[in-house]
Amino acid sequence: MDELRAAGGTDYVAMPLPFSDGQINTLTLTSDHADGFSIADLGQVFDSVPTLSRLYEVHTLRRNTSVLLDTYLGPRTGQRVLKGLTQRGDGENVRAVLWFCDLRDSTPMADTMPRDDFLKDLNLFFDCMAGAVSEYGGEVLRFIGDAVLAIFPLSEAAGEPSSGSIARACYNAIEAAREAERRLAEINAVRISSGEGALGYGIGLHVGEVTYGNIGTAERLEFTVIGAAANEAARIEGLCKTLDRPVLISGAFAKSFPESLLSVGRHALRGVDGEHEIF
Repeated sequence: MDELRAAGGTDYVAMPLPFSDGQINTLTLTSDHADGFSIADLGQVFDSVPTLSRLYEVHTLRRNTSVLLDTYLGPRTGQRVLKGLTQRGDGENVRAVLWFCDLRDSTPMADTMPRDDFLKDLNLFFDCMAGAVSEYGGEVLRFIGDAVLAIFPLSEAAGEPSSGSIARACYNAIEAAREAERRLAEINAVRISSGEGALGYGIGLHVGEVTYGNIGTAERLEFTVIGAAANEAARIEGLCKTLDRPVLISGAFAKSFPESLLSVGRHALRGVDGEHEIF
């Protein structure tokens, strides 16, 4: 075959590459030999097709599975599931920066708008929020109706995460909130100019320990975060409407964030003991 590559000229051939599920793909080969492929060459390739089919099928399935898991679970979670964390109870306790956001007035929107228009607005909202989270290194774990639960992972190094690692994750979450605000402002400017109402939102940011793993039934699992910290992030977001603030931040987050934040006082969080300083 070295002689075939040494000469000039081009030629190509396409052969069917069947997969075990009946799908027929195509194997395309190119030769740089002046006379192209010989019958003997093609015979060798043809004899190799069954082996090549299995090889390409395995690689194709893994690639498609990886893309599918990344799309539906997020890259961090998807790769964990791909590596075999598929049993109920698989998981770990992690300290994390949590993001919870919600679209304002979505219930009346859903009740009064045509379905396609409402879904378009909902996806615009998700593009702003979830898109900003992804841009700054976060991972969306769940879309809960009109809400988004996301996590900003800390360092994967062994042991407790350093203060620097937590500060970086907090900084990324803040920058994501700023980017989400910028994106939504652009969309709202267009909406208002065309006579539509602006889309409102609330974002709650918190730092705490959560369980990151599989929950559900034996037949249907979900890889997500659970625990008091996740609930507190949702409760903090719930205060956004009450306090008329688009973004509210927990005291635990403020302690880990190197820049100063504006306190809006101490407030009770539904289902959480005591009062908590909110920023």
